[in-house]
Amino acid sequence: MRDFVFEYMKKKYKAAPEYLWKKYPDYAVFRHSDNNKWFALQAAVPGEKLGLGGEDLVEVINVKVDDMIFRNMLIQQDGILPAYHMMKN
Repeated sequence: MRDFVFEYMKKKYKAAPEYLWKKYPDYAVFRHSDNNKWFALQAAVPGEKLGLGGEDLVEVINVKVDDMIFRNMLIQQDGILPAYHMMKN
């Protein structure tokens, strides 16, 4: 699934993954080409950090969504959880 998402980001948004952290070498960020701001973060985190229980790693993509109505529709879907953006809102 990760390869599919990365290929989609490349085709749709012309964004390649960037690996910024030595401590988390598999975490990838994607940036807008016009302003260099992040719009997505891909990571594998323990399920307990997502309220799912257990220590098994879960692949996640944290995507910035500015439209609150669309955001509220999304988080009602199975497998989609609300998340904090880097600015904590």
